[in-house]
Amino acid sequence: MDTGFTDRFWESPDGLKLHFRDYPGPGQGPGDRAPVLCLHGLTRNARDFADLAAHLSASRRVIVPEMRGRGDSEYARDPASYTPATYVEDVEALLAQEGVARFVAIGTSLGGLMTMLMAAKEPSRIAGAVLNDIGPEVEPAGLARIGEYVGQGRNFPTWMHAALALEEVHAPAHPGFETGDWLAMAKRGLTVQQNGRIGFDYDMSIAEPFRGDENADSGGAAPDLWPAFEALRDAPLLLLRGALSDLLSPATAEAMAARHPDAELVTVPGVGHAPLLDEPVALAAIDRLLARAA
Repeated sequence: MDTGFTDRFWESPDGLKLHFRDYPGPGQGPGDRAPVLCLHGLTRNARDFADLAAHLSASRRVIVPEMRGRGDSEYARDPASYTPATYVEDVEALLAQEGVARFVAIGTSLGGLMTMLMAAKEPSRIAGAVLNDIGPEVEPAGLARIGEYVGQGRNFPTWMHAALALEEVHAPAHPGFETGDWLAMAKRGLTVQQNGRIGFDYDMSIAEPFRGDENADSGGAAPDLWPAFEALRDAPLLLLRGALSDLLSPATAEAMAARHPDAELVTVPGVGHAPLLDEPVALAAIDRLLARAA
């Protein structure tokens, strides 16, 4: 149920007007528990966290930013700025605006990479973290699959056409979905455009740096993100992996759990990249993580 939030904005260091949803929680006094910061995936937006944020805001403030080029956030003037490092700088400006010194991060895919990068810069501010189907190593096959659809710029005459197109691409990751599920996914990730057709709710130019990174990775020069992951060592950690994921391998997930002194590894059955975080096993695990996080 998508209620209980205020649409608000902040300014990026390079002057973009960026949007976030603010779920105030039960109170905002100095003794409140650390707020939750929800960070979405590459082509996604704040709507992905609507149900989860409404659930979590019963006990904590929840902040759901939309990265530049997504949703109601302004598109970047330079496509080269569509990188995880820039997104982290943007979110740090949001945290400064809101006076948030410590938080629990829930990061899906790209959002999980951002969580690790933020921990590497200042680990003490992470009160807890959820990494949703992402790790310091990712599988080339999963990256290649994402590269096949990101930035295509397709649009559709009806929501049903959009839902069918999503099913065609993402059915292997969600084999249990029915028509209503695909329609719900379409309404989270797409929007009615000015010409009345339905299109994806992001700047197609986000594909340019992604494809450059994908090509670099295939050449064997990928950066080592294990130190960034290990910067989370002092915070309780939840590792979620879709059982059918082609991006996060079981071996990498198990290695992550083995390297962290306070990690729970949960496999979400019947789903690939990435769990939606409304699955009962995922939601229960997130609740457990928040019970451990100050």
